[in-house]
Amino acid sequence: MKKQSGLLATVLGIAMVFTVSAATAGNIVMKGSTTVLPIAQEVAEAYMKENPDTKITLSGGGSGDGIKAIIDGTTDVGNSSRFIKDKEVASALEKGAYPVPFGIAYDCIIPVVHPSNSVADLTLAQLKDLYQGKIRNWKEIGGPDKEVVVISRDTSSGTYEVWEEKVMNKERIYPGALLQASNGAVATGVAKNPNALGYIGIGYLNDQVKPLTVNGIEGTKETTLNGKFPISRALFMFTRGWPTGETAKFLNYVMHPEKGQKFVEKSGYVPLY
Repeated sequence: MKKQSGLLATVLGIAMVFTVSAATAGNIVMKGSTTVLPIAQEVAEAYMKENPDTKITLSGGGSGDGIKAIIDGTTDVGNSSRFIKDKEVASALEKGAYPVPFGIAYDCIIPVVHPSNSVADLTLAQLKDLYQGKIRNWKEIGGPDKEVVVISRDTSSGTYEVWEEKVMNKERIYPGALLQASNGAVATGVAKNPNALGYIGIGYLNDQVKPLTVNGIEGTKETTLNGKFPISRALFMFTRGWPTGETAKFLNYVMHPEKGQKFVEKSGYVPLY
């Protein structure tokens, strides 16, 4: 955390001196994280309704894609469910880009199973063993006598990287896992397979999947904010330099407690305030 804070201060300091903005008046391009996507969609629609002369285009693809687009100058806002990496900062500086992070919400990553599965709680150690392929049958952890179908995100995903850090302790997921490109695809995969195990951001929970508690703790707004749920994180929007014009106005809207933050909660995520 100390390392991230120092890096953030450096990036912000540079951004204050070198201001770069790709946005043209009235147009904003947003790319990146599928976790942040529901928030971005809700806020963009509300913002365009209040500012009819503004057009916001939005696409997913993953946190890595959003940060890469900021570095390359092909987006005004890069959505990310993780903080920028040191190597990405170095790459940005080489290209004359100065990424500035804005925390816009909080999230927790919740393990999910099919509603018919009797398993209700898993420890972090059990989750790690499942994703390493050490536990192959649900009966080993109190479930049905069925082979576990492990579903994970692909490696360009910020959700995957947070899972890798907080659950896997930087160890790789075993090759037998089925990889999906979005939170929605993971949720759909689990909903269709009674033997599946996946993980999704809290905003993607629905009645077709069953959320599990982790170490006996339910993933909620309260347990995310107080840090009790062990797989929690901040969500970000990045800009290429200190934002100006319409992009700055939009980000102020996103972080406003009575405007954009209302839509964070509506999207199922945890607002800043």
